[in-house]
Amino acid sequence: MRLRNSAHTSRPWRIHEITPDFRLEDVWALPTPGGPDDFARVVALMASAPPSPERSRAAGALFAIRWGLGALLGWDRPEDGLGTRVTSLRSRLPSDLRHGPAGPGVGGGLFTPLYLLDDEFAAEIANRTVHGVMHLGWVPDGSGGYRGQMAVLVKPAGLLGAAYMTAIKPFRLLIVYPALMARIDRAWQKHAGDPVRVAS
Repeated sequence: MRLRNSAHTSRPWRIHEITPDFRLEDVWALPTPGGPDDFARVVALMASAPPSPERSRAAGALFAIRWGLGALLGWDRPEDGLGTRVTSLRSRLPSDLRHGPAGPGVGGGLFTPLYLLDDEFAAEIANRTVHGVMHLGWVPDGSGGYRGQMAVLVKPAGLLGAAYMTAIKPFRLLIVYPALMARIDRAWQKHAGDPVRVAS
């Protein structure tokens, strides 16, 4: 379920001090009900996710088009990524986060981890169109339990990035995120009793 931006901005997440120049694009409630100590399971689930949501032909087609355009137009070249076009946000981390666990890569290595806490995780990605951050949090669900929450923060790369984010918004909201939420829901239920280990 998509949430109001205040669901993210009202919480004292550490990501706020690191991304003041990023725009909050989306906030989603994840279908991951659990107890106070289950956040590691959410992080492990997202780390194991494929780059595109499975079992959705529409979402799969969109990702195929995106990667095809990226290859054709040179959007995903190494020189346009982290440490080249943009400086990694790790350079902004305060000492306690920089020297703490970073957590796992996400999306088949597309996202590079920034930091991992007991209730918060962030990873970043950069290409020719955008510098983005995926933020995960573990929040009370209002009924005695907890659930995951995902926020996407972006810093578009000039006019190209702004146009790209505007163009993909309806597809992202109507196709990509619903497919991702369905995949997360299935995986959460399937692996509810499995032991969890989160790479750092």
